[in-house]
Amino acid sequence: VQLQASGGGLVQAGGSLRLSCEASGFTVRSYSIGWFRQVLGKEREGVACISNSDGSTFEGDSVKGRFTISRDRGQGTVYLQMNNLQPEDTAVYYCATAPYHCSAYGPFSRWKYRTWGQGTQVTVSS
Repeated sequence: VQLQASGGGLVQAGGSLRLSCEASGFTVRSYSIGWFRQVLGKEREGVACISNSDGSTFEGDSVKGRFTISRDRGQGTVYLQMNNLQPEDTAVYYCATAPYHCSAYGPFSRWKYRTWGQGTQVTVSS
């Protein structure tokens, strides 16, 4: 049972990237998926969540209007489209599964996320 986050890279400020979160060994569609990011030495920050049951989405205040989370209808792959990237978006990005709707217990409550991907580095240059 694994999650694989991919799509990170180096981009200039104002640019875009799309991250992917794919599962092996289980059906990712059965779970809500959260995207988090972390800078070395800082707390892991919730970025976006998409719910398992109805596909409703939540974005963190720091990325609202710039990042969009979505799910592929076929494989269930979850994407994070990141537009107008800024240097403060530089971090390692992780995806994780939760058995609850995003709105249950708060969209980014760490305890409810069970399986984590290995992370993908996003670097935004000024």
